[in-house]
Amino acid sequence: MKISTAPLEGLKIIELDVFGDARGFFVERYHTGKFAELGFTENFVQDNHSRSARGVLRGLHYQLPPKAQGKLVRVVKGAVLDVVVDIRKASPTYGQHYAVELSEENMLQFWIPAGFAHGFATLKDNTI
Repeated sequence: MKISTAPLEGLKIIELDVFGDARGFFVERYHTGKFAELGFTENFVQDNHSRSARGVLRGLHYQLPPKAQGKLVRVVKGAVLDVVVDIRKASPTYGQHYAVELSEENMLQFWIPAGFAHGFATLKDNTI
């Protein structure tokens, strides 16, 4: 597992270790201990799943304190252009945005901490 930072403070791109052969592949998407070793201290308490047709735009969603939350986003099938906007008023990057493509091919995960509005546009049909 490899973590890269994005231009806006707190965002992280997670590149997973994929073990594949002629039968298929295996990937560990989350492991509390490994995430802790990489600096994640968040307590994951919710898991959501959606499916969208190509061209669907979902977002921009956010939660305000005391219900603010971070998000770990991934795509199982298809592809999305995932976009966040920094809405932390005290942040030096307030109002700036960042986008990353998440797909079944690249298997990237995107960590979005509390304080960002989040949305995505689907790039392929039946994106999950």
